[in-house]
Amino acid sequence: MKVTLLGTGTSTGIPVIGCACEVCTSADSRDRRTRTSCLVQIRGMNLVIDTGPDFRFQALREGISRVDAVLFTHHHFDHIVGLDDLRPFLFENHRSIPCYARSNTVEVLRDMFRYIFLDRSYPGVPNLNLISIDGTVTVVGRYQPDVQVRVEPIEVFHGPMPLFGYRIGGFAYLTDTSHIPEAAYRQLAGLDVLVLDALRRAPHPTHFSLTEAVEAARRVGARHTYLIHMTHSVLHARENLLLPEGISLGFDGLQFETGEHGA
Repeated sequence: MKVTLLGTGTSTGIPVIGCACEVCTSADSRDRRTRTSCLVQIRGMNLVIDTGPDFRFQALREGISRVDAVLFTHHHFDHIVGLDDLRPFLFENHRSIPCYARSNTVEVLRDMFRYIFLDRSYPGVPNLNLISIDGTVTVVGRYQPDVQVRVEPIEVFHGPMPLFGYRIGGFAYLTDTSHIPEAAYRQLAGLDVLVLDALRRAPHPTHFSLTEAVEAARRVGARHTYLIHMTHSVLHARENLLLPEGISLGFDGLQFETGEHGA
């Protein structure tokens, strides 16, 4: 299984419009962060986690030519607004793209993208199948229908709002997280690689700080943890050096391989 971090930035993206801080003007490419998204390639399938406003650019940058399914973590703008950019993946393969999400996110997506999911009001509307899930789902390949992948949603909290992280084999992805319930920690046992929200050094009401993320990562105990969703207060070269062994900052375009069955 190969994982690509398509984007690792917070909702504004980095650099922030109009900002001249040391991160926004950094020459280090790792400090240029598009909105958070992820690609998981497993058994010939491409699974995308979230389609934010930078998804088109990310797909072009990484040469993504196929999408088998999309897993949505939650319905905030920076994670969903690139949904319509899935259309080109339907030009040659007309089979619908399944889009999996928690029920609260399904409701928002249906309302926000009525022309796709309710009205189907013009020719060429993307053929997307919005599916509400509350437990483990088996994703079937659009290009290889005999190939299946088990995806386990993991409920965590973004402030008071419940959302889904996802576990696929030995890999788990938790963005926009400020609290991991006990049940979720049990689901995360035996991980090879964890990708985890870590907004900044200072505390925040709806995101893990770097310190909180390190504490959570140590408790999960994955072989390696990559931190994502950073603001422009996080200079990669400086902050990465301060992290303990086995934990590091992610960056746009970072790729790693991980086992299908955990550590």
